[in-house]
Amino acid sequence: MLVEIRDKVVSTQIFEKKFVCDLAACKGACCIEGDAGAPLTVEEVSILEDDLEAIKPYMREEGLKAIEEQGVFYMDQDNEPVTTLVNGAECAFVFFDEQGITKCSIEQANREGKTDFKKPISCHLYPIRVKEFDDFTALNFDKWDICSPACACGDELNVPVYKFLKEPIIRAFGMPFFDELEIVNKELK
Repeated sequence: MLVEIRDKVVSTQIFEKKFVCDLAACKGACCIEGDAGAPLTVEEVSILEDDLEAIKPYMREEGLKAIEEQGVFYMDQDNEPVTTLVNGAECAFVFFDEQGITKCSIEQANREGKTDFKKPISCHLYPIRVKEFDDFTALNFDKWDICSPACACGDELNVPVYKFLKEPIIRAFGMPFFDELEIVNKELK
């Protein structure tokens, strides 16, 4: 089912499905699996190019080499910009912590005050995927088997997708939109 909020069409799955990332279980697989890099906006491409020197110290050698050869993005099959990949699989901006968990070099540079850019909004909003159309923006829940641990954790803690993603939803669409999601959630119950 879909609900309309302003110029957004929102899947009710973001209210119904439960989700809390469980990095200990999945090890950040969403950053190293898939068929393309992380979706980027044109503005994010510019930010990555401008802030690359601040991000590079957190990157792995393989990621640095891929970006040196290909740039920070490529155009995917839909002719949309996405992050460069290493070996056609993992995002060029990933690194691994001591436990083998995938981390984001962009986010790490942000945490350490080297850049104001947190990370691509598509990464921050995941598992919500945003698609722009001429007259509206669609927000859908993206079900991916590698996120089964996150769904199980969300079920256990009873946290709907939209509540887990409060910060990125506000970052992307503003607090008034999140407030409207809260109202819709109450109405759906």
